[in-house]
Amino acid sequence: MKLLFVCSENRLRSPTGEEIFSRYDGVEAIGCGTNADAETPLSGDLIEWADVVFVMEKSHRNKVKKKYRDLLKNKRLISLDIPDSYERMDPNLIRLLESRVSKHVRIR
Repeated sequence: MKLLFVCSENRLRSPTGEEIFSRYDGVEAIGCGTNADAETPLSGDLIEWADVVFVMEKSHRNKVKKKYRDLLKNKRLISLDIPDSYERMDPNLIRLLESRVSKHVRIR
């Protein structure tokens, strides 16, 4: 299963998602950002690669839908509603990610 995590800058939330979920068997995870200056900018290639696209906030979902509507036709695009108020690998962020992602995908 290929999971794409999207935030704004790809510095705190989405890299945490990438690091945590890459540890699971059978899961590949990549973090990226909607901003042009993100560590790893969101691209059409990443959307095509992913089985499920998780965005951190509704504003990210809107940006992704607007720019990549055609590529999202057979994809699940899910907003996790996680605000930009956590540091990278914050234990509370990790718990929130694990809890919310597990509602949408089965991970071992």
